[in-house]
Amino acid sequence: MSVEHSKEEILSVLREIPQTTVATFKGSKIRTRIMHFVNDDEFNIYLASLKGDPKTIQMTQNPSISLLALKYEGEFPSATEVEITGWAEIVPDEDARSKWFKEEASKSPIVKYMVDTGNTDKLDLIRVRPEIVKYRVAQEIVQGIPPTVLQFPENKRYEDDAAIIKRKAKSWVTEVRLPFLTATLVPVILGTAIAGVTVSVFNPLFFALALLGAASLHMGANVINDYFDHKSGTDDMNTEFVRPFSGGSRVIQLGLLTPLEVMSGGIFFLLIGTAIGIFFVWVSGYFILALMLIGLVSAYFYTAPPLNLASRGIGEIFIGLNFGYLMTIGAYYVQTQTLSLEPLVAATPVALLIAAVLYINEFPDYTADKAAGKWHLVVRLGRSKAAIGYLVLIIATYASIVLAVALNMMPMFTLISLLTLPLAVKAIRYALAYHSQTPDLIPANAATINVHILTGVMLIAGYILSMLPSNQLLITSTLAVGTGLLVTYIYRQIGRQQRVAAGVRQVVSSNVNQSSLPK
Repeated sequence: MSVEHSKEEILSVLREIPQTTVATFKGSKIRTRIMHFVNDDEFNIYLASLKGDPKTIQMTQNPSISLLALKYEGEFPSATEVEITGWAEIVPDEDARSKWFKEEASKSPIVKYMVDTGNTDKLDLIRVRPEIVKYRVAQEIVQGIPPTVLQFPENKRYEDDAAIIKRKAKSWVTEVRLPFLTATLVPVILGTAIAGVTVSVFNPLFFALALLGAASLHMGANVINDYFDHKSGTDDMNTEFVRPFSGGSRVIQLGLLTPLEVMSGGIFFLLIGTAIGIFFVWVSGYFILALMLIGLVSAYFYTAPPLNLASRGIGEIFIGLNFGYLMTIGAYYVQTQTLSLEPLVAATPVALLIAAVLYINEFPDYTADKAAGKWHLVVRLGRSKAAIGYLVLIIATYASIVLAVALNMMPMFTLISLLTLPLAVKAIRYALAYHSQTPDLIPANAATINVHILTGVMLIAGYILSMLPSNQLLITSTLAVGTGLLVTYIYRQIGRQQRVAAGVRQVVSSNVNQSSLPK
């Protein structure tokens, strides 16, 4: 005996259900979450999620997905459910995004808030295309009547080898944290620029190799760090992390790469950096060998036992040493084969700022790191005192620039890097006020990264301007105006993100409070 329910009947039930359980793959395991949804007449399901959300990453990296929407009224026999198996995709089309966000706003208070405030650019729209839809009525199931099954062969998806390779490549881009390689770009370009200005030498091949070698060591350090944070349980315990600033890449936690793949990749990147370092030892001398050995030890043992530099409270020092002094001096040395005081002086603000980037990103990880025994400076000091330490780092950064120019140790034009001071002040304000409130600290995390990048770029520009002809004033003025506008834009964007986050929390809090009221 069987009962066939019509497509229209099943669609009408779906429209009455506000939420669905969404199951995705976390490696070989299943991860579920309840999400609001809407659907069209072809059983395509539309979900909204904040960009960068782990659930979105799982959906896009492994698009196989299953949803279960339950309609439950009173006693068990009245329950009905719709199970949808299919695959997920991000919808880029603006018209479709606008249409379905407005539809979902009728069910989801968070989406409604984002629509009403014009912040849907912070959301991803995910469409789930069905392959199989199963409709079950509890009263029928207990009588042995099978569910109604709808199949959509046109949506059947087969993943070929190329798709799997592409998916793995995306996971590796996430794993190496490609956007954060600016921490390598800034010191290497700065050291090269100083060599070009002060010694009038530039070897493009050596510059490219220095950049590749430094980036390889940086990526290797990121990957090895993820592996040992997984082994120690630090990242698994971390529930307060803020993507993409803290908590690691999460590729192991999300099941996108296995621990063995991550460890193997880390060693691979370190080997590339080592090979390039050996080449420079051969052409430039043993000074590069010393820099390379310090870099390798720092990269591998940042979180790896037995040294575990981060847990000893000296990880911040080694980050400043490697991504400030050693990379700047190394890039200068491979160009000139000589040592000079100037790259050491110019590297100081870069070293302080990259240490500040790591330092402020440790605040959201405080609870998990403390529980896992990762006793970096923020854990040792406590977040309140550590916020004062952050203030000291930023003040020391700008003081080092002014002092170096005053002592004629850097060109006067490098003072244009002071244009980033307003952004730094914003970061300080948020760090002092919200050091223990992770969501409200996000502007400080974002601003510190931008201050590091922009200050480094302005220092490089200052060196280049110092060797240009008499039209320097016009160029400097144009650069200053452009930088000012960029800082202002970033300043406003960070403020906007903070307001959006605060609004979302308020909506969630209000919704929770209302749901807890007696009915």
